Amino acid sequence: MTAIRLHRDNRRIEAPVEMASFLDGEGLLYRNWDVSKLCGGLRDNYALTDAEKAEILATFDSDLEKLKTEGGYVAADIVVLWEKTPDLESLLGKFSREHHHSEDEVRFVVDGHGIFTIRGRSGRYFDVSVGPGDLITVPTGTRHWFTLAEDRRIKCIRLFQDPAGWAAIYDET
Repeated sequence: MTAIRLHRDNRRIEAPVEMASFLDGEGLLYRNWDVSKLCGGLRDNYALTDAEKAEILATFDSDLEKLKTEGGYVAADIVVLWEKTPDLESLLGKFSREHHHSEDEVRFVVDGHGIFTIRGRSGRYFDVSVGPGDLITVPTGTRHWFTLAEDRRIKCIRLFQDPAGWAAIYDET
């Protein structure tokens, strides 16, 4: 994980033990998985075929199965955002508005970078920068939004408790 940045005082948390402790206190699950076990160009390839997506999922199958058991997740897929993603700006517009979900938001970053801005249990806002190997679970009902980092690309495995997939709940107040 790159870092956590607290909005209130712009303080950064970069020490792995301190980051894990902070996120645990805010109710977020964080793990780091080894992306080096991906063979060939699967990690940095963003124009994936369905077979290549299945190969990525198969590479992390044992980790995913453990996580599915722990969290009651029933479905997993791959999401890829990069300059050639159709309607990228429209998609980012949906992600970058504060929202929450009726289930956990689980993302494992295979490649690229992103920033989750989260309103924690304490009510304070903080950014969690994620990169290759980072797995983050934003709990049900936790207000947050997401944006791409400077490289403007990310490839993630997503897990869902509802097989219908991602559904944001926006409070328009």
